[in-house]
Amino acid sequence: MTLRPLPSPNFGERRGGARPDLVVIHYTAMPTAAEARARLCDPAAEVSAHWLIAEDGTVEQLVDESCRAWHAGAGAWGSVTDVNSRSIGIELANAGDAPFPEPQMAALEGLLAAILARWSIRPERVVGHSDMAPGRKRDPGPRFDWRRLALQGLSVWPGASGAGWTPGPLRGALDAFGYPEVGDDILLAAFRLRFRPWADGPEDAEDRALAADLARRFPVDGGGRSA
Repeated sequence: MTLRPLPSPNFGERRGGARPDLVVIHYTAMPTAAEARARLCDPAAEVSAHWLIAEDGTVEQLVDESCRAWHAGAGAWGSVTDVNSRSIGIELANAGDAPFPEPQMAALEGLLAAILARWSIRPERVVGHSDMAPGRKRDPGPRFDWRRLALQGLSVWPGASGAGWTPGPLRGALDAFGYPEVGDDILLAAFRLRFRPWADGPEDAEDRALAADLARRFPVDGGGRSA
């Protein structure tokens, strides 16, 4: 993994003395890493992220992790509503419609492992921009391999449907897992974008079973929200 610092001026202090306990993964939605870098370091753009990973696996630090980068915008995860103050943002150079190359994914895995260890962040608190801002954002999109990260303990993935039990409502389970309050259609789309990107049609038993498994094993905020 090649490390090369390139500071962005677009950051501030984490509010209320907050420490990062979330990681938010994005895609840049721009044609090249160079164009994304220029925008993330442009004071007029007023956007940034802590890290940018190019397609070839080059890792660039744009903002110190102790600072509040401007990457998440409006949204929430569990009880966290100021996501920027509580998160580390990672941008992956990708236009939004292409696979993520192997060197880029390998670099992400190395970076994520270091971040989770450095800040004692649990893998269930590694989320996509689309998770904490459903309906507003779609990144890192349906081509991102979340299951690959989960197999290495860098994120989470739901287990099998589960026989012999009846899962409750999808909304209750996804609320317990951490998704913010949005309309039912938006919530279903956000959940499927990450965990069932091939699925379509109305909510079904598989959605409810997978969501219930996530809520049971990874309740957000220590289980303070219930399914």
